[in-house]
Amino acid sequence: MTSDDQIFETVPVGTLGIIPLDSCKALGERINDYLVKWRRDREHEHKETIYFRNYEKDSYIVGAKVPRFGTGEAKGALMESVRGYDLYIMVDVCNYSLTYSLCGHQNRMSPDDHYQDLKRVISAVGGKARRITVIMPFLYESRQHRRSGRESLDCALGLQELVSMGVDNIITFDAHDPRVQNAIPLHGFDTVQPVYQFIKALLRNEPDLDIDSSHMMVISPDEGGMSRAVYMANVLGLDMGMFYKRRDYTKVVEGRNPIVAHEFLGADVEGKDMIIIDDMISSGESMLEVAAELKARKARRIFMCSTFGLFTNGMAKFDKAYEQGVFDRVLTTNVVYQPPELLSRPYYISCDMSKYIALIIDTLNHDSSISGLLNPNDRIQKLLAKYKNK
Repeated sequence: MTSDDQIFETVPVGTLGIIPLDSCKALGERINDYLVKWRRDREHEHKETIYFRNYEKDSYIVGAKVPRFGTGEAKGALMESVRGYDLYIMVDVCNYSLTYSLCGHQNRMSPDDHYQDLKRVISAVGGKARRITVIMPFLYESRQHRRSGRESLDCALGLQELVSMGVDNIITFDAHDPRVQNAIPLHGFDTVQPVYQFIKALLRNEPDLDIDSSHMMVISPDEGGMSRAVYMANVLGLDMGMFYKRRDYTKVVEGRNPIVAHEFLGADVEGKDMIIIDDMISSGESMLEVAAELKARKARRIFMCSTFGLFTNGMAKFDKAYEQGVFDRVLTTNVVYQPPELLSRPYYISCDMSKYIALIIDTLNHDSSISGLLNPNDRIQKLLAKYKNK
């Protein structure tokens, strides 16, 4: 049975509509192009019935805007009716390239601003949609997912706020701690891992990899990211190593305890290619320190994979480390904003997620299971077999 056959076992939940906020405009347009092509080419005997009305469209993007007043306040507005729609609202809370005017000054939009705009658009829907799914690749406030002392629980509060406004499902990528979904146990919450896209991009750009435990290892840069490293190592048939961070808990620098040293647990890495996998590259210091530690242990090539390439302190440290031979490639996805200076780097590989997200949306619109999409092991094995057979 093909994937299309599985999708067509059910009729659409409602007319498909995608609302990519300005922060996600480019990604939303790529997703829309896939959906338009697939549904135009798809053949089905019940395609002309009322259940499939508006199934084929020139565009599934619903016009929406968030204009601002001179004070910096804003409002959400829809350009067309969405009554009965199955809506997918997309937002990139990390897109710092957008600005707005505040009393004559240009301000860059923060994650808080993007989250407020998301709520404004949901409010503009007014409860008229049949179902609302929020696609938020970088989960808002996901780094503040648990309480240590007298602290707020921002991520949990944000999730509860969204479902109270009528959101049925939330789809995110590589949540910092998926257990935060316990805040909304009666609503849908899916965290997607881009392991398949990492492997595909790496194999496409590196034609001479020996993918076996004698020549390659997967490394987790800290104990918190072990689960994703274990999964990648298992599907590739590799050994796994891990660093754990010794921190100075007597100090707080930029909101966190500084790292004293990285301690390694694992087999000998000498002469092997390393895949370091983590959920995000923020400043990048931790990832570069791990790469340097591996090089000191005589590792061969080093590939750094991260779902979110934020690079909050710029690219200068990565440029210097690359020139010094500390690492060979950096792979991140396009689900968050990618500045032009990142895309121009010779060591950078962008992993396109638009087709994958389009497939998730298409499947969910038919109310079909996405379990097979969330576990890409079969696709990875086919990809490896094809690569090994050249």
